[in-house]
Amino acid sequence: MSGNNDPRLNAGELTVETLAGIDHDVKVLGSKSYTNRQIAIAALSGKEGVIDGALVSDDTVYFSRAVESFGHVRADIDHDAHRITFTPTGKPMTAPQEDIFVGGAGTPLRFLISMAGLAEGTTTITGNTRMQERPFGDLLAALPALGVDAVAVRGNGSPPIRVTGGNFAGGRTRISGAVSSQYTSSLLISSVLAKQDTEIEIVDELVSKPYVEMTLATLAEHGITVERDGYRWFKVPAGQSFKGGHAIVEPDASGLSYFIAAAAILGGRVTIPGIGSTSHQGDVGLVEVLGRMGARTEVTEDTVTVKGGDLHGIEVDMEAMPDVVPSLAAVAAFAEGPTRITNIASLRVKECDRIAAVTTELRKMGITVDEYDDAMTIHGGTPHAAVIDTYDDHRIAMTFAVMGLRTPGVVIKDPGCVAKSFPAFWQTLDTLR
Repeated sequence: MSGNNDPRLNAGELTVETLAGIDHDVKVLGSKSYTNRQIAIAALSGKEGVIDGALVSDDTVYFSRAVESFGHVRADIDHDAHRITFTPTGKPMTAPQEDIFVGGAGTPLRFLISMAGLAEGTTTITGNTRMQERPFGDLLAALPALGVDAVAVRGNGSPPIRVTGGNFAGGRTRISGAVSSQYTSSLLISSVLAKQDTEIEIVDELVSKPYVEMTLATLAEHGITVERDGYRWFKVPAGQSFKGGHAIVEPDASGLSYFIAAAAILGGRVTIPGIGSTSHQGDVGLVEVLGRMGARTEVTEDTVTVKGGDLHGIEVDMEAMPDVVPSLAAVAAFAEGPTRITNIASLRVKECDRIAAVTTELRKMGITVDEYDDAMTIHGGTPHAAVIDTYDDHRIAMTFAVMGLRTPGVVIKDPGCVAKSFPAFWQTLDTLR
């Protein structure tokens, strides 16, 4: 689905070639998180919208085709230009007759649940086997108060999800933020088109707060005002409309993490242009973490640079940037002493159980790891060759590929799983050579 012709995406396994050192500028594809938010807003705007710099990957293609299935908009995807164009059809937004299938695209599925509440009729949304195990109950519990009936078909809080739409009234609702911030983002985006003001109360601690900031920033870019009280309460006034038009997506902070990790591990330099200190992407914070570990770092308004240094272990709370924990773990494996990574329980319900996966694969490479329910301690050492299982998880494949740049004989199974978020990953990794 990615449109990428790299034969490595179809290989059963791939042996990573080591590197002696690097000194490169690396161009990273557009942010998956921002692309998904722009897709949702463009699809709901009722106006023509062009997303440039978009990440065109399995997740975003699934999402674009899913919103098309409501019949009110057409999505044209230009893989080569990294552009997605949305054009209104003039038809009302109605539930598709067939189920919407989104593979392993978690954010699109969360956004689609609320969006389906705006479509007349009954929509069923589902995904792959792992997606049908992931929890969505908090979002389903919050929607009825807003006029939307959304239920798990099997009664277990997981997809398939059946949504009866057409009466997204708005009003007041309460939601837990303890499992995923994307539930809140889903409500914020679709509430713009509710019949009355929508108030969202977060009943506990909101995890991954930077992702909500990204949602609010994207809404503001499209002319939408949201009132708030920190991360406890949000109000979306009714009667607003998205301005549509042209949007430009900045590079993906999660995607750049592999290349700055490579710089730290190999003792070289990597500079990522197009993203810097003004970004709302929380994963840019990995740069500061690597600096604490001994890497030399520089962040300007529009560049991120990491250079290698003498790496040592630290203790760090990664609740705000869980997606880059695997990248951090890769660096920690080469650092002197232990690195304790805390407050990462949300990694248990990602594309795979990433705490267990990272622990298992690092142990294969001879690294001692202490695993906890919501934390892990990695005792740095000298990793050795191993055949890496990737659990159909793009981030596991990319993380251990980076470790293979320094460790001879690392073999990545199912290298094509990177197409979920970074179909050009292997080609981009080649640029370090």
